Amino acid sequence: MSDLRQISEFLWEVPKTGGMRVPGRIYANRQLISSIEGDPCVEQVRNVAHLPGIVKYSLAMPDIHWGYGFPIGGVAAMDAKDGVISPGGVGYDINCGVRLLSTSLRREDVQNRIRHLLAQLFRDIPTGVGSHGAIPNLTVPDLNRILSEGVSRAVEMGYGTTADIPHIEERGCIPDADPKQVSERAKQRGQKQIGTLGSGNHFLEIDYVDELYNDHVAGRLNLSLGQIVIIIHTGSRGLGYQVCDDNLKTTIRAAERYGIELPDRQLACAPLKSSEGKAYLGAMRAAANFAFVNRQVIMHLAEQAFLKALGLKPHELRMRLIYDICHNIAKFEEHEIDGEKRKVCVHRKGATRSFGPGSLELPAEYRDIGQPVMVPGDMGRYSYLCIGTEKAMTETFGSSCHGAGRMMSRKKSSKVSRQMNMIAELRKRGVEIMARGKRTIAEEMPHAYKDVASVVDVMDGAGISTKVARFRPIGVIKG
Repeated sequence: MSDLRQISEFLWEVPKTGGMRVPGRIYANRQLISSIEGDPCVEQVRNVAHLPGIVKYSLAMPDIHWGYGFPIGGVAAMDAKDGVISPGGVGYDINCGVRLLSTSLRREDVQNRIRHLLAQLFRDIPTGVGSHGAIPNLTVPDLNRILSEGVSRAVEMGYGTTADIPHIEERGCIPDADPKQVSERAKQRGQKQIGTLGSGNHFLEIDYVDELYNDHVAGRLNLSLGQIVIIIHTGSRGLGYQVCDDNLKTTIRAAERYGIELPDRQLACAPLKSSEGKAYLGAMRAAANFAFVNRQVIMHLAEQAFLKALGLKPHELRMRLIYDICHNIAKFEEHEIDGEKRKVCVHRKGATRSFGPGSLELPAEYRDIGQPVMVPGDMGRYSYLCIGTEKAMTETFGSSCHGAGRMMSRKKSSKVSRQMNMIAELRKRGVEIMARGKRTIAEEMPHAYKDVASVVDVMDGAGISTKVARFRPIGVIKG
């Protein structure tokens, strides 16, 4: 990594060379930097720095790994006047995100009933490729309202309550979504998939609070040691995939039309003010709203499954939404750049918003502590809850890491797993799992990922997001 310059203990710079408009910056420690030596994800950081209108830096979080166009873990802000929008900077799973739920349960309340509970969740929450959604006979007009209105429409339909809405990024609805820009093919796929978990690295996980790092913030979030929490990780399913696929084709042509030179065709983009750029933004926002609703419905299904499996009343379970965040999105935000506030379009691709205290975008009860930042790990170790900081607002456009980050491809992971009984291995760690097939378990085994503790420690050490709590899994359902 001789071309990388170390700025501080947790920050490395990719020097500005050739057609790069800004330098690149990667948050990492020495161990994590050495793990990506020779990896194409570093070249992707350089490539993103070529895009018109990019400001300050092409950034990467410590969970960086190779992705389509942008690295996963990449963050880039484009000037609202002369910048571009790139579908590769959001990804195929638009608004893939994480939802954290608290309960009144303790570890001892579910430990001996975990298989029964997982079986109920597995029955009630559709999982896997091709799974059909929880809302039968969803009409196109109903779907269009979901795409436009987001979670408020789901609440009207009986999924959750209005109390959930302030605890969702953008209150569960990104403004100016345009269902008309979502293709018929995308809508056909989406009609069947609301309330489905999907496959790959998507999951619903039952965890207990294993460690607290900040008692004050944990208390404000009503978290305590031994408490059962639920993590939901999924996105916009086939609808979001199709929106990305449709617009990649459009923006490839747009880049040629507007004379944008790209170091990588996967960075296809269009000016934010162009018809192509506006069309993608409208469709992407609609897909993001779909994803918010998807997680909202899954939360409702999870609550019902818990009540049935454990024979509880809602007031006994007290399942509450702590927060829901995106980690594949592009949004207009105001950030201080060179001493002045500027409107920029922030691309977060496998990166989580990490707004600090005082941000008006946060729910009133969180405004003095900062935004909850959920960082799921692999299914055999742990996940973290962190909190956003003021430093993130000045250094990373209010962004932090989103997970552990892969260090092994799915193909390689499956090959290695042939020598192991992953269900038995996870059980030794105290984790029960249910999935549609062994392939998913093999592809998502713990050693396919970086140790999330190291990733979170970098963000904490750099002051970008600070640790609040650690969760250990006891039960997982996957597609």
